[in-house]
Amino acid sequence: MKRIIKNGKIVTMNAAREVVRGDILIEGAAIKKVGRLNRSDFKNAKIMDASGLIVSPGFVQTHVHLCQTLFRNLADDLELLDWLKLKIWPFEGAHSPHSIALSARIGLAELIKCGTTTIMDMASVHHTDQVFEEIEKSGIRAICGKAMMDDCTGAPKSLTESMRWSIDESLRLKKDWHGKSNGRIQFAFAPRFVLSCSEKLLCEVRDIAADEKLIIHTHSSENRSELDEVIRRYQMSNIEYFHHINLTGERLCLAHCIWLNSKEMDILQETQTKVLHCPSSNLKLGSGIAPVPEMLDRGITVSLGADGAPCNNNLDVFQEMRLAALIQKPRVGPKSLTAEKVFEMATIQGARALGMEKEIGSIEPGKKADLVLIDLENVHSMPEENIYSSIIYSARSTDVKTVIVDGKVVMKNRELRTIDEQQVVKNIRPQIKKLLNRI
Repeated sequence: MKRIIKNGKIVTMNAAREVVRGDILIEGAAIKKVGRLNRSDFKNAKIMDASGLIVSPGFVQTHVHLCQTLFRNLADDLELLDWLKLKIWPFEGAHSPHSIALSARIGLAELIKCGTTTIMDMASVHHTDQVFEEIEKSGIRAICGKAMMDDCTGAPKSLTESMRWSIDESLRLKKDWHGKSNGRIQFAFAPRFVLSCSEKLLCEVRDIAADEKLIIHTHSSENRSELDEVIRRYQMSNIEYFHHINLTGERLCLAHCIWLNSKEMDILQETQTKVLHCPSSNLKLGSGIAPVPEMLDRGITVSLGADGAPCNNNLDVFQEMRLAALIQKPRVGPKSLTAEKVFEMATIQGARALGMEKEIGSIEPGKKADLVLIDLENVHSMPEENIYSSIIYSARSTDVKTVIVDGKVVMKNRELRTIDEQQVVKNIRPQIKKLLNRI
């Protein structure tokens, strides 16, 4: 299929950071041309008029938990380890295939409606096929893996797994899902965090991921109590430990990275390990503020994610972008993290974190047609004199009108095309009631 988006203001995020008025020619899943088109380009093309709209690269959220969306508003006012042990792990352990599928569907609907076109998701220990199935049906681009927890004090029996089963199940999921839907769906290993995994498991994941060129997606240095326990157990902090077992590198993606020492910053820089910043979650759990400007100054790739709905309590990339910019200003100055830098984190830096910067993250010929049409002609966002400031500081997720992934329209004029939103909302209360009864 050939599609043209015409008359838009295109925020390309190409190397020159050009913002141009013009058209985009899409053929199949890819962008063919950007800018001025010929008459012949319009022949047999579906036309989408973007007059008065901003055309942005699809937003990339590199750390979410779709399996937790059903727990929204059920795990508030707790610090990380209590939040996990008292609420999240029992909830995850009580999931059925039906409840986890609905949880993923809710999250995917919300993500698409805010203009997120690519995610990296950490599922739970069980029922990960259901998460992949919902991802496939939604049309979103995703990297996903099952949470690995073979050595986790405080976890319920329902989340207990052996090292061998954890590895074997992950490999089975990789075989079944990696590369599905024309490469739109990929697999990543997802050991939950240092305190949930044996060293033997982490080392085997390291070796397989290196051989298969797969991402490893985990949490690190999120909370002081977590950090203290890691130091007590291994006599070194999180990233020092990952480096000690040769896990660091360009395919290791670490969510949070709040509590870092100077040696760990050096390790992140030298090994090109990626950082996934989740400002709302870090504030709500009282975990702290990650030193993002300092990491960016070192050339460390830092991207954005909403984390899970129970620690946010939404999955809105616009909220994450605004908070990411604001929370650094009283800490290290008003110029410490500009709107343009934050927009980069949500687009091309997110793509780079996932090793996909040649495919997504900017609007350029040859890249995937993952695009978002945004209406900034509103009382809360006008005048639009600086496009980055308007998007980061003024825009809202409800300003997203149309979302395209892989050349396919998954939302048009705020109406989801791949998910029945009314049916999802109707099923939430019955499913959460059944889940709570299983705990």
